Amino acid sequence: MKKDIILCGVGGQGILSIATVIGEAATRNGLCLKQAEVHGMSQRGGDVQSHLRLSTDEIWSDLIPHASADLVISMEPMESLRYLAWLSANGTVVTSSKPFVNIPDYPAAELLQGELAALPSVVSMDIEQIARDLSSPRSANMVLLGMAAPYIGILQIEQLRDAIITVFSRKGQAVVDANLKAFDAGVAAASKK
Repeated sequence: MKKDIILCGVGGQGILSIATVIGEAATRNGLCLKQAEVHGMSQRGGDVQSHLRLSTDEIWSDLIPHASADLVISMEPMESLRYLAWLSANGTVVTSSKPFVNIPDYPAAELLQGELAALPSVVSMDIEQIARDLSSPRSANMVLLGMAAPYIGILQIEQLRDAIITVFSRKGQAVVDANLKAFDAGVAAASKK
C-alpha cells in the first residue's frame, strides 16, 4: 500500500507541522517515508510545499511524479490549484476555502471556488473559522489535517492523534489539547461532507 501526498500553502500557515505529524505517525507505525520540501519562499507569505510519500514497501524517490498524487492537502485554495498537475485522476483535494490574499492580482474568491467545485473529489471548508470557533486560531492547520485524515487511508485517525501528542508535547498539555481538539473538529467536519 502507498499514499502520495502534496502539502501546500503559504509560509507561516503550519504546513511543515502537518508534515511533521504525518511523518511521526508513519515512522511510528512502521511505514516507509520519503519527504521532499521546498523552503525557498517559506518566509511568511511565500509559497511552501512538501511531497510526502508513505508506503508499506520501499520508496526510491522523494518526489511525486506528475499526475500521481493521491491527495493534495492545502492551507490555501489558490495553492491547491497550483498543484493540480500532480494530482492523479482519482485523487482528492482537501483545502481551506478561505484565500490568503498575498499578491496584488489574487484571483476572485468566486473564481477559485468555481475551479475547486469542478474537481471530481474535493473537500473545502473555512478551517480558520472552525479554529476560531474553538478559540484556537493558530490550530487551523490541525483542523485541515483532521479533514484530510479520512483520505490519507494508510494511517488511521488514532495514529495521527497519537503523533499530534508526541509532536506538540514539548509545548505543554494546553497546546496538545488545543491541537487535538482542532484535529477532531476537522475529522467531524469532513464526515459531514
